Amino acid sequence: MTNRVQELLGVEFPVVQAPMTFIARAELAAAVSEGGGLGMIETLTAEGRADLRRVRGLTDRPVAANLMIQGWKRDPTIVDVLAEAGVRHVFTSAGDPALFAARLHDAGMTVVHVVGSLKGAQKAADAGVDALVVEGVEGGGFKSALGASTMVLLPLVAERVGLPIISAGGICDARSAAAAVLLGAEGVQMGTRMLASEEAGVHAGFKNAIVSADDAGTVLLDIPGNPTMRVLRVGLAARIAEEDTGAELLGRVTELYFGGDMDASVANTGQVSSRITGVRPAAEIVRDTWCGIEAVLSQARARLG
Repeated sequence: MTNRVQELLGVEFPVVQAPMTFIARAELAAAVSEGGGLGMIETLTAEGRADLRRVRGLTDRPVAANLMIQGWKRDPTIVDVLAEAGVRHVFTSAGDPALFAARLHDAGMTVVHVVGSLKGAQKAADAGVDALVVEGVEGGGFKSALGASTMVLLPLVAERVGLPIISAGGICDARSAAAAVLLGAEGVQMGTRMLASEEAGVHAGFKNAIVSADDAGTVLLDIPGNPTMRVLRVGLAARIAEEDTGAELLGRVTELYFGGDMDASVANTGQVSSRITGVRPAAEIVRDTWCGIEAVLSQARARLG
């Protein structure tokens, strides 16, 4: 028996890899999809767009693409790029979904939009998207400083919007996935957990920093001229948080991601890093996350007495 997200995406397990710029590339996406989930490839970089085709040599299972609307709103030809690469599922984010939803549907693609508020969810539903990723403020990356946590936002959206929901923010294992299902989700999306996977192409130093983080290991940086970001509290980010001074945040981010220099930039990372205790294969993460939900629910029933 399958739920609505599984049917929509054509996957065995409704576990989605987050669309991380520079990082969401062919090898990681293929590993997630081969594990029964849905891998995703970013389209902001030329390398990412090339990987839309390259990934087909690594897996014949569904692989999604991310379309960051803010980066493509003046160039609708990205839809042609996606269509030519045979993309069937597109996750849109960072902008008005109405700008691309109809074009993507006309090209035969399903559209899932990422939201961080009830207002955003309602706007996406009105735009005709097929499903939502509902992401709480504890997730990594660009966030509203006033955003609600997944515990609050997920049931709020589930109660008021009838679309299939994929939960993001705070998800790393079967326990957190079970909580998301109880709160109204039919699938989960993971970014930080997938960063600390064997197939993620980032430097071992970055992965180790995630594994070493405690429950105060991230910080929301709100610096004039930059969007609010949740990042790992190490290196440059730790100094900025303590000194509250302006700095160039993302200009050398690839040196951090792939060179391991934690002083070069800031690392978009979620609070769930404190629950990640080791680097694992992506396929294991996918299977254990979804297949372990029943056992977690059984334990919960036992605690009820």
